Amino acid sequence: MINLIPKEEKKKMTIDFYYKILVLFFVMAGLSALVALVAILPAYFLSSMKYSLANAKLETQKGEPLPQEGEQTIAAIKDINNKLSLVENAEKNKFPLSVKVINAVLLEKISNIEITEISYENNSVSGKKISITGTAPSREVLLLFREALENSSSFKSVDLPISNFVKGSNIQFYLNLIPA
Repeated sequence: MINLIPKEEKKKMTIDFYYKILVLFFVMAGLSALVALVAILPAYFLSSMKYSLANAKLETQKGEPLPQEGEQTIAAIKDINNKLSLVENAEKNKFPLSVKVINAVLLEKISNIEITEISYENNSVSGKKISITGTAPSREVLLLFREALENSSSFKSVDLPISNFVKGSNIQFYLNLIPA
């Protein structure tokens, strides 16, 4: 194909093309900005109205006198404080007896003895009773553990059934204690 358009005219046409694209870009950017502005305006007006209403309400509340504390209010505050202190004290002393029992047993425990279970029973008929289940490596160690519990001031009596001494080693034992 023969090119009949002179070079000067070609350059002018490409420059005109770029100007048209640039003008089209600015027109589209302007239209997009206008659409975005129209879309944002209702939210802006709504938020400015809420802001002015909140400021007006704040100003009216600042002008009002504060209510005086009456006897009923003070009594209600004291009542709530008493209830809160009861709840806090109950949380602090949640397991005082069980902690004391476990600590008393663990203080007297010999290193070779394994304790697998400690249970505490408070029966209205038989009274308080602690049961310990565990494993002892030998009869001698089990007797030492029983004597240590008997010598402890935390327990009134220690009951170690004779059936625990049937085996000579790796003894599964069961103890009954009555706390002091």
